[in-house]
Amino acid sequence: MAKKDLDWGSLGFSYIQTDKRYVSRYKDGAWDNGALIDDPFIQMHECACVLQYAQTVFEGLKAYETVNGQIVTFRPDLNAERLAQSAARLEMPVFPKERFIDAVKQVVKANEDWVPPYGSGATLYVRPYLYGSNPVIGVKPAEEYEFRILTTPVGPYFKGGAKPLTIKIADFDRAAPRGTGHIKAGLNYAMSLHAIVQAHAQGFAENLYPDSATRTKVEETGGANIIFIKGNKFVTVGSPTILPSITRRSLEYVAEHYLGLEVEERDIPLTELPEFDECGLCGTAAVISPVGKICNGDQEICFPSGMEKMGPTIQKLYDTLTGIQMGRIEAPEGWIVPVE
Repeated sequence: MAKKDLDWGSLGFSYIQTDKRYVSRYKDGAWDNGALIDDPFIQMHECACVLQYAQTVFEGLKAYETVNGQIVTFRPDLNAERLAQSAARLEMPVFPKERFIDAVKQVVKANEDWVPPYGSGATLYVRPYLYGSNPVIGVKPAEEYEFRILTTPVGPYFKGGAKPLTIKIADFDRAAPRGTGHIKAGLNYAMSLHAIVQAHAQGFAENLYPDSATRTKVEETGGANIIFIKGNKFVTVGSPTILPSITRRSLEYVAEHYLGLEVEERDIPLTELPEFDECGLCGTAAVISPVGKICNGDQEICFPSGMEKMGPTIQKLYDTLTGIQMGRIEAPEGWIVPVE
């Protein structure tokens, strides 16, 4: 197979249709065998539970071409586990972990000529998702479900790439205590749409949401966890209402075991923001995007790392994690899963 004729280095973070997608259906208490299909369209009942009550969860991971030309995925076992946690919270059947990993491998292999070449800066984004498909008019879980995986080649999540972002403290709340902020449910992202459109209109790249209970502590942004550097410390939020980012957890390991940083996962008061040296947003889509400035009303919090490039420690974190993903740096056991 040959690579598709795309300008890989110019890709944005938008959907491009690839050749195959994976689908498995749940009915009468069991998942079917699943299959790769050509059709990107879904035929759905007008009263499907996902349309009426937003019963849907999803995941995001990437496939890469490494320095030696091998196609791999990064820690898909953690995506499988997080999807299972999300599904259980919304009373959906869990798609088995081993089947999840196998399905990811199948769909990446089937679309291998869409995997961007090593060194292009692009990747193949893999989007597994699960939704209630049968008609439901009373408020209750569906009885039938579909698990699907689509793929699309993508470039950087933020248009500026590694150029530091300016973000704002959100005027809205993202997730309530004891709510669904810790799972990857579509409804959480729908609730952030008005806030992100408003932020973009005001010239900001993202919203930073405080905790909804007191609005005095940092939580996360609309699409990523947030990390800070203070001297030799890697500091991130410890909260039961934020999404347990696989990228953030991987960066914590890299910070401690590869770079020798002290890792702190704790409450971060908004009043502490001016004390940090560097700031970044982390997630599958962005890996790490540096933040140069946070605006809280009329207050501007400018980090010493500046607005021109990544701070030195975040740059090392980024280089190390992407080096592991691309095969330039030896990975911890189990992190890199070849697609064969």
